[in-house]
Amino acid sequence: MSVPPSDTATLSLRRPDDWHLHLRDGAALRAVLPFTVTRFARAIVMPNLDPPITTSAAALAYRERIRAALPAGARFEPLMTLYLTDETSAEEIRRAHASSAVAGCKLYPAGATTHSAAGVRDVGHLQAALEAMTEVDLPLLVHGEVVDARVDIFEREARFIEQVLAPLVERYARLRVVLEHVSTRAGVQFVRSARPGVAATVTPQHLLFNRNALFAGGLRPHLYCLPVLKSEPDRRALIEAIAAGDARFFLGTDSAPHARHAKESACGCAGVFSAHAALELYAEAFEREGMLARLPAFASEFGADFYHLPRNEERVTLERSPWTVPAIYPFGAGELVPLGAGESIGWRLQPPVTGAAPAGAAAAGTSP
Repeated sequence: MSVPPSDTATLSLRRPDDWHLHLRDGAALRAVLPFTVTRFARAIVMPNLDPPITTSAAALAYRERIRAALPAGARFEPLMTLYLTDETSAEEIRRAHASSAVAGCKLYPAGATTHSAAGVRDVGHLQAALEAMTEVDLPLLVHGEVVDARVDIFEREARFIEQVLAPLVERYARLRVVLEHVSTRAGVQFVRSARPGVAATVTPQHLLFNRNALFAGGLRPHLYCLPVLKSEPDRRALIEAIAAGDARFFLGTDSAPHARHAKESACGCAGVFSAHAALELYAEAFEREGMLARLPAFASEFGADFYHLPRNEERVTLERSPWTVPAIYPFGAGELVPLGAGESIGWRLQPPVTGAAPAGAAAAGTSP
């Protein structure tokens, strides 16, 4: 993964935020949280636990478990989300908004990904919830894939946009919508042509790899995620949107930890773990494409602006200092294989220093 030599020795940027993150719970949460708080001031935390976070009360309780798991001295703001179901009520949406802890609601089509069985089976059942979300200006965060087994897995994002997302965006014209982990040219084109208030998060794996990487020298289970890696033209579409400085595209790692045995199995789980080096991996991808100057806004400005939150004032620095990603990290009683395991990354996050707290939170503690 190392990048070509460059005259750029360091890169300073506002402390970034992760606008799409899985933290899990219990021992798994305690294992992965330090990586995120070292790099990010805030994160949108996904609600697909088992059981899922479907109420504001559950979101508040989960937030407290996250705060309790923070490393000593770490300062970090988890931004919570609700898991939408066919039964989500307008009253629950209003309670979530009134809590000031819930930053958005997540739409998982039932069966689309990990712990999505309780997700939405018919978007028509969400009318009251979506109207309430529009009323209180609570963003809708979308896993944009159909689950019809007759649809090719590489076409599921495009079909979802055509059948579900485009009509929804038109019907709820004031609702802010994020197409999470956009992965196709069709997704990029939809976001770039959509009305104001529509945006997308982009993962490091979808920037760094196309689908050939899944089969390089054999099956690579630790690169399996949903949506799956796509074709090279799809990857190029993501690069082109970011290289153009389009503010509708911003950082969201979708870092999704699974124990090694759950990935390396006859029916492996979907999810790529990238929190251990998230910012460094984006720097790799951006420099490789000659757009390193675009990283600060993508990582630290566009997402905060979309969520109507202040940009963080504290700064972090990446330095050109190659290091080798460990083969595994501890993960509760098991092991976790990170993105880039055993490979070199050309950028390293400098140790954080004491300074002004980022907006709405503060700097994280020491690196794990």
